[in-house]
Amino acid sequence: MPTIFDVAASGMEAQRLRLNTIASNLANVNTTKGPGGLPYRRRDVVFASIPQKGFLVPVRVMGIVQDQRPFRRVYEPGHPEADEEGYVMLPNVDPVEEMVNMLSAMRAYEANVAVFNSAKDMALRALEIGR
Repeated sequence: MPTIFDVAASGMEAQRLRLNTIASNLANVNTTKGPGGLPYRRRDVVFASIPQKGFLVPVRVMGIVQDQRPFRRVYEPGHPEADEEGYVMLPNVDPVEEMVNMLSAMRAYEANVAVFNSAKDMALRALEIGR
């Protein structure tokens, strides 16, 4: 059975991967050509909790999926990637949305750290009672 430490650690690991994915999205906000000649497609991490006997359920990363929203089409006739009408296809990454997601991931990570530290403190205090 997983301990509170396992649950908190799985949450921290999941949020770390989420933060890395968000950073990748932000780094590619203007990438017009990627594999296959298409703009970068935003990625997102999919989490799941796998029910187990007992109360504690660790978080599992099920995978990283590509966002299927359409690419942005921006009028920039001087851009080297512009089509015959002067439009450039840009990634479907919204920097504001990514920043909100980053703040959410950071807060979730911090919450898991707080749970881990609280459990550690309680375990140490329980050991002191036995002295």
